[in-house]
Amino acid sequence: MQAELAEVMEAVSESPLLRPVLENWRLIDLPDCWLVAGALAQTVWNRRFAMDPAHGIADIDIVYFDATDLSERAEARHAARIRAAFSALPAWIDVKNQARVHLWYGDRFGFDIEAYDSVSEAITTYPTTATALGIRPTGDDFACDAPFGLADLLNAFVRPNKTQVSREAYENKVERWKTLWPDLTVIGWDG
Repeated sequence: MQAELAEVMEAVSESPLLRPVLENWRLIDLPDCWLVAGALAQTVWNRRFAMDPAHGIADIDIVYFDATDLSERAEARHAARIRAAFSALPAWIDVKNQARVHLWYGDRFGFDIEAYDSVSEAITTYPTTATALGIRPTGDDFACDAPFGLADLLNAFVRPNKTQVSREAYENKVERWKTLWPDLTVIGWDG
């Protein structure tokens, strides 16, 4: 997986959106914090398909895990602080405490979930195998959490991770992605 991670990190290092976040990671200052999901995958796809590094990226997802404060207020305060620190970036920065997702998930997606016990557990539920990914700096290197590996991401395959996502949510997501990255190979819900 080291060679695959190196390929992901090459794409990230060329990104005017993600590189500044990782280079200034100390400004985020949150427990068990990771850069995750869509912006990472989309950055890799942009490189693979020779597109502008920021093409199609609507937001940057930063997640953390703090079970000591499940308040929406604390999460909003962290989000505002981080958005201010990276205000020069032309993308929305979405900051979520994965310890509190179970408190709002049912209202947003129509069914309740159990509380996660870590960011790593949350990543295993992300809607596609290609976007079930988190990275973060660790000194001079990077940690990677990719429960399904990196092959689907690097080969531009999108397949559902049915752990938690609904068919409708998956199909809506891939419909948008196919308009932005038409060369993606999308595996339908039924395989």
